[in-house]
Amino acid sequence: MDKIDDIRKLGRNGATVASIARDTGVSEPTVRKYLREPDLSERPPAVGRAPESPLLEPFAGLIDSWLLEDRRCWFKQRHTAKRVYDRLVGEKGFEGSYTTVQRYVRRRREELAAELDAREAQGFLLLDWLPGECQVDFGQADFRVRGVVTRGHFLVVTFPHSNVGLAQVFWGETAECVCQGLRDVFEFLGGVPLRAVFDNATEVGRRVGTEIRTSAIFRRFAAHYGLDYSFTNPYSGNEKGSVENKVGALRRNLFVPVPQVWDVKAYNGRLLDACLGLSDGKPHYRRGIPESELFEADRAALSPLPAAPFACVTWITRKCDKQGSFKAGGEHRYSAGPANASREVAVAMGAFDVTVVGAGGGVVAEYPREWGDAPTDSADPTLQLRLLAIRPGGWRDSVVRGSLPEELVSFLDSEAPADLGADLRALRDVSARRGWAATVEGALRSLGATGGVDSATLELAAARAAAGDASVEYDEPVDLAGYDRAFELLEGGAASA
Repeated sequence: MDKIDDIRKLGRNGATVASIARDTGVSEPTVRKYLREPDLSERPPAVGRAPESPLLEPFAGLIDSWLLEDRRCWFKQRHTAKRVYDRLVGEKGFEGSYTTVQRYVRRRREELAAELDAREAQGFLLLDWLPGECQVDFGQADFRVRGVVTRGHFLVVTFPHSNVGLAQVFWGETAECVCQGLRDVFEFLGGVPLRAVFDNATEVGRRVGTEIRTSAIFRRFAAHYGLDYSFTNPYSGNEKGSVENKVGALRRNLFVPVPQVWDVKAYNGRLLDACLGLSDGKPHYRRGIPESELFEADRAALSPLPAAPFACVTWITRKCDKQGSFKAGGEHRYSAGPANASREVAVAMGAFDVTVVGAGGGVVAEYPREWGDAPTDSADPTLQLRLLAIRPGGWRDSVVRGSLPEELVSFLDSEAPADLGADLRALRDVSARRGWAATVEGALRSLGATGGVDSATLELAAARAAAGDASVEYDEPVDLAGYDRAFELLEGGAASA
Protein backbone atom coordinates (compact mmCIF):
# COMPACT_ATOMS: atom_id res chain seq x y z
CA MET A 1 0.00 0.00 0.00
CA ASP A 2 2.94 2.39 0.57
CA LYS A 3 3.78 2.36 -3.12
CA ILE A 4 0.14 2.93 -4.06
CA ASP A 5 0.05 5.87 -1.67
CA ASP A 6 3.20 7.31 -3.27
CA ILE A 7 1.69 6.98 -6.74
CA ARG A 8 -1.49 8.79 -5.74
CA LYS A 9 0.41 11.56 -3.91
CA LEU A 10 2.63 12.21 -6.93
CA GLY A 11 -0.45 12.25 -9.10
CA ARG A 12 -2.17 14.80 -6.91
CA ASN A 13 0.94 16.96 -7.14
CA GLY A 14 0.70 17.03 -10.94
CA ALA A 15 3.45 14.56 -11.86
CA THR A 16 3.12 12.87 -15.24
CA VAL A 17 2.45 9.13 -15.56
CA ALA A 18 5.90 8.59 -17.07
CA SER A 19 7.70 10.41 -14.25
CA ILE A 20 5.69 8.56 -11.57
CA ALA A 21 6.59 5.25 -13.20
CA ARG A 22 10.30 6.16 -13.16
CA ASP A 23 10.24 7.39 -9.55
CA THR A 24 8.31 4.42 -8.13
CA GLY A 25 9.76 1.69 -10.34
CA VAL A 26 6.44 0.36 -11.65
CA SER A 27 4.98 0.23 -15.15
CA GLU A 28 2.91 3.03 -16.65
CA PRO A 29 -0.25 0.84 -16.92
CA THR A 30 0.05 0.12 -13.19
CA VAL A 31 0.36 3.86 -12.45
CA ARG A 32 -2.77 4.60 -14.50
CA LYS A 33 -4.64 1.78 -12.76
CA TYR A 34 -4.06 3.14 -9.26
CA LEU A 35 -4.57 6.78 -10.25
CA ARG A 36 -8.01 5.85 -11.61
CA GLU A 37 -9.02 3.42 -8.84
CA PRO A 38 -12.12 4.94 -7.14
CA ASP A 39 -12.17 2.59 -4.16
CA LEU A 40 -9.17 1.28 -2.28
CA SER A 41 -11.19 -0.44 0.41
CA GLU A 42 -9.90 -3.87 1.38
CA ARG A 43 -11.47 -6.66 -0.62
CA PRO A 44 -12.92 -9.78 1.02
CA PRO A 45 -10.38 -12.61 0.97
CA ALA A 46 -10.89 -15.23 -1.72
CA VAL A 47 -11.21 -18.38 0.36
CA GLY A 48 -9.22 -21.22 -1.16
CA ARG A 49 -8.15 -19.00 -4.01
CA ALA A 50 -4.49 -18.27 -4.66
CA PRO A 51 -3.69 -14.58 -4.98
CA GLU A 52 -3.62 -13.44 -8.59
CA SER A 53 -0.55 -11.95 -10.19
CA PRO A 54 -1.03 -8.76 -12.22
CA LEU A 55 1.38 -10.26 -14.75
CA LEU A 56 -0.83 -13.33 -15.18
CA GLU A 57 -4.20 -11.60 -15.43
CA PRO A 58 -3.95 -10.78 -19.17
CA PHE A 59 -3.34 -14.47 -19.93
CA ALA A 60 -6.01 -16.00 -17.70
CA GLY A 61 -8.53 -16.38 -20.52
CA LEU A 62 -5.95 -18.02 -22.77
CA ILE A 63 -4.94 -20.51 -20.06
CA ASP A 64 -8.60 -21.34 -19.42
CA SER A 65 -9.12 -22.06 -23.12
CA TRP A 66 -6.16 -24.46 -23.10
CA LEU A 67 -7.49 -26.26 -20.03
CA LEU A 68 -10.98 -26.51 -21.53
CA GLU A 69 -9.61 -27.86 -24.81
CA ASP A 70 -7.66 -30.44 -22.79
CA ARG A 71 -10.95 -32.14 -21.98
CA ARG A 72 -11.12 -33.34 -25.55
CA CYS A 73 -7.57 -34.71 -25.50
CA TRP A 74 -6.17 -38.01 -24.37
CA PHE A 75 -5.14 -37.63 -20.71
CA LYS A 76 -1.49 -38.23 -21.60
CA GLN A 77 -1.55 -35.24 -23.98
CA ARG A 78 -3.00 -32.58 -21.71
CA HIS A 79 -1.22 -29.45 -20.55
CA THR A 80 0.89 -29.68 -17.43
CA ALA A 81 1.56 -26.49 -15.47
CA LYS A 82 5.11 -26.59 -16.84
CA ARG A 83 3.85 -26.82 -20.42
CA VAL A 84 1.45 -23.91 -19.82
CA TYR A 85 4.32 -21.84 -18.44
CA ASP A 86 6.63 -22.72 -21.36
CA ARG A 87 3.96 -21.77 -23.91
CA LEU A 88 3.24 -18.46 -22.18
CA VAL A 89 6.93 -17.58 -22.18
CA GLY A 90 7.66 -18.79 -25.69
CA GLU A 91 4.48 -17.65 -27.45
CA LYS A 92 3.31 -14.63 -25.44
CA GLY A 93 6.43 -13.24 -23.77
CA PHE A 94 5.16 -13.87 -20.24
CA GLU A 95 7.54 -12.48 -17.59
CA GLY A 96 6.06 -13.95 -14.41
CA SER A 97 7.23 -16.95 -12.41
CA TYR A 98 6.49 -20.63 -12.89
CA THR A 99 5.07 -20.85 -9.35
CA THR A 100 2.42 -18.25 -10.20
CA VAL A 101 1.33 -20.25 -13.24
CA GLN A 102 1.39 -23.51 -11.28
CA ARG A 103 -0.94 -22.12 -8.58
CA TYR A 104 -3.36 -20.75 -11.16
CA VAL A 105 -3.48 -23.99 -13.19
CA ARG A 106 -4.11 -26.08 -10.07
CA ARG A 107 -6.94 -23.83 -8.90
CA ARG A 108 -8.62 -23.55 -12.31
CA ARG A 109 -8.49 -27.31 -12.82
CA GLU A 110 -10.34 -27.81 -9.54
CA GLU A 111 -12.92 -25.14 -10.43
CA LEU A 112 -13.52 -26.51 -13.93
CA ALA A 113 -13.91 -30.04 -12.57
CA ALA A 114 -16.48 -28.78 -10.05
CA GLU A 115 -18.41 -27.00 -12.83
CA LEU A 116 -18.42 -30.20 -14.91
CA ASP A 117 -19.70 -32.24 -11.96
CA ALA A 118 -22.49 -29.72 -11.41
CA ARG A 119 -23.57 -29.92 -15.05
CA GLU A 120 -23.52 -33.70 -15.06
CA ALA A 121 -25.58 -33.78 -11.87
CA GLN A 122 -28.36 -31.99 -13.78
CA GLY A 123 -28.61 -34.98 -16.13
CA PHE A 124 -29.16 -35.00 -19.86
CA LEU A 125 -31.87 -32.77 -21.24
CA LEU A 126 -34.81 -34.82 -22.44
CA LEU A 127 -35.02 -32.99 -25.74
CA ASP A 128 -38.03 -33.58 -27.95
CA TRP A 129 -36.68 -35.10 -31.17
CA LEU A 130 -38.89 -35.32 -34.22
CA PRO A 131 -38.86 -38.34 -36.55
CA GLY A 132 -36.21 -37.87 -39.21
CA GLU A 133 -33.84 -35.77 -37.07
CA CYS A 134 -30.37 -37.12 -36.33
CA GLN A 135 -27.22 -36.49 -34.31
CA VAL A 136 -23.68 -37.00 -35.62
CA ASP A 137 -20.44 -37.69 -33.77
CA PHE A 138 -17.23 -39.71 -33.97
CA GLY A 139 -15.93 -42.57 -31.85
CA GLN A 140 -12.66 -44.50 -31.92
CA ALA A 141 -11.89 -48.22 -32.01
CA ASP A 142 -9.08 -50.54 -33.05
CA PHE A 143 -9.32 -52.60 -36.25
CA ARG A 144 -7.03 -55.34 -37.55
CA VAL A 145 -6.38 -54.06 -41.08
CA ARG A 146 -4.70 -56.76 -43.18
CA GLY A 147 -3.10 -58.14 -40.05
CA VAL A 148 -2.02 -54.81 -38.52
CA VAL A 149 -3.93 -53.31 -35.57
CA THR A 150 -4.89 -49.74 -36.51
CA ARG A 151 -6.76 -47.11 -34.48
CA GLY A 152 -9.78 -46.14 -36.57
CA HIS A 153 -12.56 -43.58 -36.31
CA PHE A 154 -16.22 -44.46 -36.76
CA LEU A 155 -18.84 -41.88 -37.66
CA VAL A 156 -22.14 -42.47 -35.88
CA VAL A 157 -25.47 -41.13 -37.14
CA THR A 158 -28.18 -41.75 -34.55
CA PHE A 159 -31.90 -40.99 -34.76
CA PRO A 160 -32.99 -40.07 -31.20
CA HIS A 161 -36.70 -40.60 -31.97
CA SER A 162 -36.09 -44.34 -32.46
CA ASN A 163 -32.62 -44.65 -30.88
CA VAL A 164 -31.36 -46.38 -34.05
CA GLY A 165 -27.72 -45.65 -34.85
CA LEU A 166 -25.66 -46.29 -37.99
CA ALA A 167 -21.86 -46.30 -38.19
CA GLN A 168 -19.17 -46.00 -40.87
CA VAL A 169 -15.44 -46.59 -40.36
CA PHE A 170 -12.72 -44.17 -41.48
CA TRP A 171 -9.04 -43.62 -40.76
CA GLY A 172 -9.45 -39.89 -40.05
CA GLU A 173 -12.05 -37.36 -38.90
CA THR A 174 -11.77 -34.81 -41.71
CA ALA A 175 -14.68 -33.04 -43.35
CA GLU A 176 -14.31 -35.43 -46.32
CA CYS A 177 -14.84 -38.38 -43.96
CA VAL A 178 -17.92 -36.79 -42.40
CA CYS A 179 -19.47 -36.01 -45.78
CA GLN A 180 -18.67 -39.47 -47.16
CA GLY A 181 -20.14 -41.16 -44.10
CA LEU A 182 -23.31 -39.08 -44.28
CA ARG A 183 -23.66 -39.74 -48.00
CA ASP A 184 -23.32 -43.51 -47.46
CA VAL A 185 -25.94 -43.42 -44.69
CA PHE A 186 -28.32 -41.29 -46.78
CA GLU A 187 -28.03 -43.68 -49.73
CA PHE A 188 -28.50 -46.71 -47.49
CA LEU A 189 -31.69 -45.21 -46.04
CA GLY A 190 -32.89 -43.81 -49.36
CA GLY A 191 -33.40 -40.29 -48.07
CA VAL A 192 -32.02 -37.22 -46.27
CA PRO A 193 -32.74 -36.44 -42.58
CA LEU A 194 -34.72 -33.32 -41.76
CA ARG A 195 -31.97 -31.97 -39.52
CA ALA A 196 -28.54 -33.06 -38.32
CA VAL A 197 -27.01 -31.90 -35.04
CA PHE A 198 -23.22 -32.11 -34.95
CA ASP A 199 -20.80 -32.21 -32.07
CA ASN A 200 -18.99 -28.88 -31.82
CA ALA A 201 -15.61 -30.59 -32.42
CA THR A 202 -16.64 -32.23 -35.70
CA GLU A 203 -14.39 -31.10 -38.57
CA VAL A 204 -17.31 -29.92 -40.73
CA GLY A 205 -17.70 -26.86 -38.51
CA ARG A 206 -18.05 -25.49 -35.03
CA ARG A 207 -19.89 -22.91 -32.96
CA VAL A 208 -17.83 -19.93 -31.75
CA GLY A 209 -20.11 -17.92 -29.48
CA THR A 210 -23.17 -17.15 -31.59
CA GLU A 211 -21.28 -17.64 -34.86
CA ILE A 212 -21.29 -20.92 -36.81
CA ARG A 213 -18.19 -21.58 -38.93
CA THR A 214 -18.42 -24.44 -41.42
CA SER A 215 -15.94 -25.92 -43.89
CA ALA A 216 -16.37 -25.21 -47.59
CA ILE A 217 -16.98 -28.85 -48.55
CA PHE A 218 -19.69 -29.23 -45.92
CA ARG A 219 -21.50 -26.06 -47.02
CA ARG A 220 -21.65 -27.50 -50.53
CA PHE A 221 -22.70 -30.90 -49.19
CA ALA A 222 -25.54 -29.46 -47.11
CA ALA A 223 -26.79 -27.34 -50.01
CA HIS A 224 -26.59 -30.34 -52.37
CA TYR A 225 -28.74 -32.55 -50.13
CA GLY A 226 -30.92 -29.78 -48.67
CA LEU A 227 -29.74 -30.74 -45.19
CA ASP A 228 -30.63 -28.48 -42.27
CA TYR A 229 -27.97 -28.58 -39.55
CA SER A 230 -26.86 -27.11 -36.24
CA PHE A 231 -24.01 -27.51 -33.77
CA THR A 232 -24.09 -28.21 -30.05
CA ASN A 233 -22.77 -25.65 -27.61
CA PRO A 234 -19.18 -26.29 -26.52
CA TYR A 235 -18.87 -28.65 -23.54
CA SER A 236 -22.62 -29.26 -23.43
CA GLY A 237 -22.84 -33.04 -23.27
CA ASN A 238 -26.49 -32.83 -22.21
CA GLU A 239 -27.34 -31.70 -25.75
CA LYS A 240 -25.99 -34.86 -27.39
CA GLY A 241 -26.56 -37.68 -24.92
CA SER A 242 -28.19 -39.91 -27.55
CA VAL A 243 -25.26 -40.01 -29.94
CA GLU A 244 -22.62 -40.31 -27.19
CA ASN A 245 -24.45 -43.30 -25.71
CA LYS A 246 -24.79 -44.85 -29.16
CA VAL A 247 -21.06 -44.47 -29.85
CA GLY A 248 -20.30 -46.62 -26.82
CA ALA A 249 -23.06 -49.13 -27.55
CA LEU A 250 -21.93 -49.71 -31.14
CA ARG A 251 -18.31 -50.09 -30.07
CA ARG A 252 -19.22 -52.71 -27.45
CA ASN A 253 -21.59 -54.65 -29.70
CA LEU A 254 -19.90 -54.49 -33.11
CA PHE A 255 -16.19 -53.87 -32.51
CA VAL A 256 -15.50 -56.44 -29.78
CA PRO A 257 -13.45 -58.51 -30.43
CA VAL A 258 -11.26 -56.37 -32.70
CA PRO A 259 -12.74 -56.73 -36.23
CA GLN A 260 -10.61 -57.92 -39.15
CA VAL A 261 -10.86 -55.59 -42.15
CA TRP A 262 -9.43 -56.25 -45.61
CA ASP A 263 -11.51 -53.78 -47.63
CA VAL A 264 -12.91 -50.96 -45.50
CA LYS A 265 -15.46 -49.90 -48.14
CA ALA A 266 -16.91 -53.41 -48.32
CA TYR A 267 -16.79 -53.65 -44.53
CA ASN A 268 -18.75 -50.39 -44.22
CA GLY A 269 -21.45 -51.76 -46.51
CA ARG A 270 -21.96 -54.76 -44.23
CA LEU A 271 -21.68 -52.59 -41.12
CA LEU A 272 -24.85 -50.65 -41.92
CA ASP A 273 -26.90 -53.86 -41.96
CA ALA A 274 -25.25 -54.98 -38.72
CA CYS A 275 -26.18 -51.68 -37.05
CA LEU A 276 -29.84 -52.07 -38.02
CA GLY A 277 -29.77 -55.64 -36.77
CA LEU A 278 -29.04 -54.42 -33.24
CA SER A 279 -32.46 -52.69 -33.14
CA ASP A 280 -34.51 -55.67 -34.31
CA GLY A 281 -36.93 -56.48 -31.50
CA LYS A 282 -35.12 -54.22 -29.03
CA PRO A 283 -37.57 -52.03 -27.03
CA HIS A 284 -36.94 -48.30 -26.90
CA TYR A 285 -35.39 -47.36 -23.55
CA ARG A 286 -38.21 -44.88 -22.73
CA ARG A 287 -41.16 -45.70 -24.96
CA GLY A 288 -41.05 -49.49 -24.72
CA ILE A 289 -41.89 -49.83 -28.44
CA PRO A 290 -39.41 -51.78 -30.61
CA GLU A 291 -36.78 -49.44 -32.03
CA SER A 292 -37.23 -50.95 -35.49
CA GLU A 293 -40.91 -49.89 -35.48
CA LEU A 294 -40.10 -46.35 -34.37
CA PHE A 295 -37.43 -46.19 -37.07
CA GLU A 296 -40.10 -46.58 -39.73
CA ALA A 297 -41.36 -43.13 -38.71
CA ASP A 298 -37.81 -41.81 -39.04
CA ARG A 299 -37.53 -43.23 -42.54
CA ALA A 300 -40.94 -41.93 -43.58
CA ALA A 301 -39.87 -38.40 -42.60
CA LEU A 302 -36.74 -38.39 -44.79
CA SER A 303 -36.49 -36.06 -47.78
CA PRO A 304 -35.82 -37.55 -51.24
CA LEU A 305 -32.23 -37.96 -52.42
CA PRO A 306 -31.00 -35.59 -55.16
CA ALA A 307 -30.62 -36.93 -58.68
CA ALA A 308 -26.81 -37.09 -58.50
CA PRO A 309 -24.59 -38.07 -55.56
CA PHE A 310 -22.23 -35.51 -54.05
CA ALA A 311 -18.49 -35.94 -54.72
CA CYS A 312 -17.06 -35.92 -51.19
CA VAL A 313 -13.62 -34.57 -52.09
CA THR A 314 -11.66 -31.39 -51.46
CA TRP A 315 -9.73 -30.12 -54.48
CA ILE A 316 -6.27 -28.65 -54.01
CA THR A 317 -3.39 -27.81 -56.37
CA ARG A 318 0.19 -28.89 -55.88
CA LYS A 319 3.48 -28.14 -57.65
CA CYS A 320 5.40 -31.37 -58.33
CA ASP A 321 9.12 -31.65 -57.65
CA LYS A 322 11.73 -32.77 -60.18
CA GLN A 323 10.73 -36.41 -59.68
CA GLY A 324 7.06 -35.66 -60.29
CA SER A 325 5.95 -36.07 -56.65
CA PHE A 326 4.19 -33.76 -54.20
CA LYS A 327 2.98 -33.66 -50.59
CA ALA A 328 -0.67 -33.52 -49.55
CA GLY A 329 -2.59 -34.08 -46.33
CA GLY A 330 0.48 -33.60 -44.13
CA GLU A 331 3.82 -35.35 -44.67
CA HIS A 332 2.39 -37.77 -47.23
CA ARG A 333 4.09 -37.86 -50.61
CA TYR A 334 2.28 -38.92 -53.78
CA SER A 335 3.59 -39.28 -57.31
CA ALA A 336 2.13 -37.76 -60.47
CA GLY A 337 4.76 -39.51 -62.60
CA PRO A 338 7.94 -38.24 -64.30
CA ALA A 339 5.87 -36.63 -67.07
CA ASN A 340 4.55 -34.10 -64.52
CA ALA A 341 7.94 -33.18 -63.04
CA SER A 342 7.99 -29.48 -62.03
CA ARG A 343 4.37 -29.10 -63.17
CA GLU A 344 1.21 -28.21 -61.30
CA VAL A 345 -1.46 -30.87 -60.79
CA ALA A 346 -4.96 -30.87 -59.30
CA VAL A 347 -5.52 -33.25 -56.40
CA ALA A 348 -8.85 -34.56 -55.08
CA MET A 349 -8.58 -35.49 -51.38
CA GLY A 350 -11.30 -37.98 -50.48
CA ALA A 351 -12.09 -40.00 -47.39
CA PHE A 352 -10.31 -43.08 -48.71
CA ASP A 353 -8.57 -42.08 -51.95
CA VAL A 354 -6.35 -39.42 -53.49
CA THR A 355 -6.88 -38.72 -57.21
CA VAL A 356 -4.32 -36.78 -59.26
CA VAL A 357 -5.45 -34.90 -62.38
CA GLY A 358 -3.05 -33.47 -64.94
CA ALA A 359 -3.17 -30.32 -67.05
CA GLY A 360 -5.31 -32.00 -69.71
CA GLY A 361 -8.02 -32.91 -67.23
CA GLY A 362 -7.27 -36.63 -67.29
CA VAL A 363 -6.64 -38.77 -64.22
CA VAL A 364 -2.89 -39.28 -63.83
CA ALA A 365 -2.91 -41.56 -60.77
CA GLU A 366 -5.05 -42.75 -57.88
CA TYR A 367 -3.85 -43.81 -54.42
CA PRO A 368 -5.27 -44.89 -51.10
CA ARG A 369 -5.20 -41.85 -48.83
CA GLU A 370 -2.51 -41.98 -46.15
CA TRP A 371 -3.15 -40.83 -42.58
CA GLY A 372 -1.17 -39.96 -39.48
CA ASP A 373 1.81 -37.75 -38.75
CA ALA A 374 4.52 -40.15 -39.94
CA PRO A 375 5.84 -39.35 -43.46
CA THR A 376 4.79 -41.78 -46.20
CA ASP A 377 5.50 -42.18 -49.92
CA SER A 378 2.68 -43.59 -52.03
CA ALA A 379 4.50 -43.66 -55.36
CA ASP A 380 2.62 -45.81 -57.89
CA PRO A 381 4.98 -48.54 -59.18
CA THR A 382 3.33 -48.58 -62.62
CA LEU A 383 4.21 -44.93 -63.18
CA GLN A 384 7.91 -45.49 -62.57
CA LEU A 385 7.75 -48.78 -64.46
CA ARG A 386 7.11 -46.90 -67.70
CA LEU A 387 10.39 -45.03 -67.33
CA LEU A 388 12.22 -48.03 -65.87
CA ALA A 389 11.35 -50.18 -68.90
CA ILE A 390 13.24 -47.67 -71.06
CA ARG A 391 16.13 -47.20 -68.60
CA PRO A 392 16.50 -50.49 -66.69
CA GLY A 393 19.77 -49.26 -65.17
CA GLY A 394 17.76 -47.68 -62.34
CA TRP A 395 16.25 -51.03 -61.31
CA ARG A 396 18.24 -51.51 -58.10
CA ASP A 397 17.05 -48.22 -56.50
CA SER A 398 13.55 -48.13 -57.96
CA VAL A 399 10.17 -47.98 -56.24
CA VAL A 400 9.13 -50.88 -58.48
CA ARG A 401 11.77 -53.18 -57.00
CA GLY A 402 10.74 -52.25 -53.45
CA SER A 403 7.08 -53.01 -54.18
CA LEU A 404 7.60 -56.56 -55.55
CA PRO A 405 7.65 -59.82 -53.54
CA GLU A 406 11.07 -61.08 -52.48
CA GLU A 407 11.12 -64.15 -54.75
CA LEU A 408 10.33 -62.05 -57.81
CA VAL A 409 12.98 -59.48 -56.88
CA SER A 410 15.58 -62.23 -56.47
CA PHE A 411 14.82 -63.59 -59.93
CA LEU A 412 14.97 -60.18 -61.65
CA ASP A 413 18.17 -59.29 -59.76
CA SER A 414 19.84 -62.39 -61.22
CA GLU A 415 18.99 -61.57 -64.83
CA ALA A 416 21.32 -60.17 -67.45
CA PRO A 417 20.60 -56.53 -68.42
CA ALA A 418 18.94 -57.48 -71.72
CA ASP A 419 16.67 -60.08 -70.09
CA LEU A 420 15.84 -57.68 -67.24
CA GLY A 421 14.82 -54.99 -69.73
CA ALA A 422 12.58 -57.44 -71.60
CA ASP A 423 10.85 -58.59 -68.42
CA LEU A 424 10.35 -55.02 -67.21
CA ARG A 425 8.73 -54.16 -70.54
CA ALA A 426 6.48 -57.21 -70.18
CA LEU A 427 5.47 -56.09 -66.68
CA ARG A 428 4.81 -52.59 -68.02
CA ASP A 429 2.60 -53.76 -70.88
CA VAL A 430 0.61 -56.30 -68.90
CA SER A 431 0.05 -53.95 -65.94
CA ALA A 432 -1.39 -51.35 -68.31
CA ARG A 433 -4.03 -53.91 -69.37
CA ARG A 434 -4.57 -55.95 -66.21
CA GLY A 435 -3.59 -53.64 -63.35
CA TRP A 436 -0.62 -53.76 -61.01
CA ALA A 437 -1.94 -56.25 -58.44
CA ALA A 438 -3.00 -58.80 -61.07
CA THR A 439 0.33 -58.39 -62.89
CA VAL A 440 2.35 -59.08 -59.75
CA GLU A 441 0.22 -62.14 -58.99
CA GLY A 442 0.60 -63.30 -62.59
CA ALA A 443 4.38 -62.85 -62.44
CA LEU A 444 4.56 -65.01 -59.31
CA ARG A 445 2.48 -67.72 -60.98
CA SER A 446 4.57 -67.56 -64.13
CA LEU A 447 7.78 -67.81 -62.12
CA GLY A 448 6.47 -70.80 -60.20
CA ALA A 449 5.23 -72.62 -63.30
CA THR A 450 8.00 -71.92 -65.83
CA GLY A 451 10.90 -70.53 -63.82
CA GLY A 452 10.68 -67.24 -65.72
CA VAL A 453 8.51 -64.22 -66.53
CA ASP A 454 8.00 -64.49 -70.29
CA SER A 455 5.35 -62.18 -71.72
CA ALA A 456 2.94 -64.89 -72.95
CA THR A 457 2.78 -66.77 -69.65
CA LEU A 458 2.63 -63.50 -67.73
CA GLU A 459 -0.31 -62.27 -69.83
CA LEU A 460 -2.29 -65.47 -69.27
CA ALA A 461 -1.57 -65.68 -65.54
CA ALA A 462 -2.37 -61.98 -64.99
CA ALA A 463 -5.64 -62.34 -66.92
CA ARG A 464 -6.69 -65.21 -64.66
CA ALA A 465 -5.72 -63.25 -61.55
CA ALA A 466 -7.65 -60.20 -62.75
CA ALA A 467 -10.70 -62.39 -63.39
CA GLY A 468 -10.81 -63.22 -59.72
CA ASP A 469 -9.54 -66.76 -59.37
CA ALA A 470 -7.13 -65.71 -56.61
CA SER A 471 -7.78 -66.87 -53.06
CA VAL A 472 -10.58 -65.07 -51.25
CA GLU A 473 -9.80 -63.16 -48.07
CA TYR A 474 -12.65 -63.08 -45.53
CA ASP A 475 -13.17 -60.39 -42.91
CA GLU A 476 -14.38 -63.00 -40.41
CA PRO A 477 -13.22 -66.62 -39.97
CA VAL A 478 -15.29 -69.05 -42.05
CA ASP A 479 -17.11 -71.77 -40.11
CA LEU A 480 -16.51 -75.05 -42.00
CA ALA A 481 -18.41 -77.21 -39.53
CA GLY A 482 -21.34 -77.48 -41.93
CA TYR A 483 -19.11 -78.89 -44.67
CA ASP A 484 -17.57 -81.38 -42.25
CA ARG A 485 -21.03 -82.61 -41.31
CA ALA A 486 -21.99 -82.96 -44.98
CA PHE A 487 -18.91 -85.08 -45.72
CA GLU A 488 -19.66 -87.24 -42.67
CA LEU A 489 -23.17 -87.88 -43.98
CA LEU A 490 -21.84 -88.68 -47.46
CA GLU A 491 -19.27 -91.08 -46.08
CA GLY A 492 -21.88 -92.71 -43.86
CA GLY A 493 -24.22 -93.09 -46.81
CA ALA A 494 -21.48 -94.63 -48.96
CA ALA A 495 -20.59 -97.07 -46.17
CA SER A 496 -24.20 -98.15 -45.70
CA ALA A 497 -24.58 -98.69 -49.44
